[in-house]
Amino acid sequence: MEFIKYEEKGAYAVLTIDRQAALNALNSQVLDELNEAVSAIDCDKIRALVITGAGEKSFVAGADIGEMSSLTKAEGEAFGKKGNDVFRKIETLPIPVIAAVNGFALGGGCELSMSCDIRIASENAVFGQPEAGLGITPGFGGTQRLARLVSPGMAKQMIYTARNIKADEAYRIGLVNAVYPAAELMENAEKMAAGIAAQAPIAVRNCKKAINDGLEAPMDEAIVIEEKLFGACFETEDQRAGMGNFLKKKDDPTKVKVVDFQNK
Repeated sequence: MEFIKYEEKGAYAVLTIDRQAALNALNSQVLDELNEAVSAIDCDKIRALVITGAGEKSFVAGADIGEMSSLTKAEGEAFGKKGNDVFRKIETLPIPVIAAVNGFALGGGCELSMSCDIRIASENAVFGQPEAGLGITPGFGGTQRLARLVSPGMAKQMIYTARNIKADEAYRIGLVNAVYPAAELMENAEKMAAGIAAQAPIAVRNCKKAINDGLEAPMDEAIVIEEKLFGACFETEDQRAGMGNFLKKKDDPTKVKVVDFQNK
């Protein structure tokens, strides 16, 4: 593939969008390659995925305005569907996906990051949905995921004003989980991916499905979703090994591990 680099690192993988001449902007070819790369991931072998952008300037600067500028109504809707289909595939991938956001994450770039489970950013990251200033709406899920992540009011403010926000503001409103110096971003993203990959894979998959499916359901239905996925973990080798190891160590309080999610 021309614009997508994919590297497996043991039990996790790193996918890099590399179209630096256009600040990693998403045109049809990039979306097709991204779709192909994500579809090819062996989720039985790979337990976590990091998505990032090549270079120091941009995660993904947005959808390709040059390509969009001449689209008809029908073509615009089809282009939106192409992006939404790929991002939904990422969102529903069985394994956790971490967006490591360096530089610009605007329009389609912000939307791509929001399709991931976790977003961490470098100090130079900039997020925004600038589409209203271009005469269009967000088209790759921005109106839906942003409102769910940060609150409808904050999402409307960002989208209506087309105002970009820096990494510290994105952290304050809950759009990103953590902010790191640029030189430390990938180190921390990969450290998190390795930490996820070290957990019981069936349990992690079921946790992701329980959270994602439960968010779309009323509470009474959501807890049933959890009950079924909780039950599905039992009689698995993961459950037997995990609980067996715990019981071996239960009498030694020094074995208890406290995790600081911000720093770990």
